[in-house]
Amino acid sequence: MTTEELIANIRVVPDFPQKGIMFQDITTLLLKPECLKELSDRLYEQYKDKGITKVVGIESRGYLLGPALAIRLGAGFVLLRKKGKLPAEVVSETYMKEYGPDSIEIHKGAITENDVCLIHDDLLATGGTTAAAYRLVKKFNPKDIYINFLIDLVDCPRADVFPKDAKISSVLPVLEFPD
Repeated sequence: MTTEELIANIRVVPDFPQKGIMFQDITTLLLKPECLKELSDRLYEQYKDKGITKVVGIESRGYLLGPALAIRLGAGFVLLRKKGKLPAEVVSETYMKEYGPDSIEIHKGAITENDVCLIHDDLLATGGTTAAAYRLVKKFNPKDIYINFLIDLVDCPRADVFPKDAKISSVLPVLEFPD
């Protein structure tokens, strides 16, 4: 299955969640077993030789393929959640969103210095939440950190939020907004 065929299965919803946004809805992509398998296979192929020990899924859409990828890689899965959603002691990171500050959290002890982590989410738009996730995972001093997205919205304006040495990739790296 080609990248173009995968992209063709993404539904674009204009003006959601607010006017001017062209929302890239991956639910239509996930409906088709052949698309889901292709995404899963591509993710696995990208990371099978990287020594990943923990896949860190960003709430909530990083939970869609993150656990399946962790299983295939023989890795654990770490929940990265919004503030106040995890039941035990946490490590947190606060960051700015367009409407004010927000926080994300991971359970203390979920990542060790011996881990190689893959931060996974569905979509790279402005990058703010994932940059905060990167800083949060870095607090645990793992051996290495990779970042992956299913989709990279290349036309979305984004600040320079990631360090130059961040290892970022996407399955569908060239998705442009339709005219």
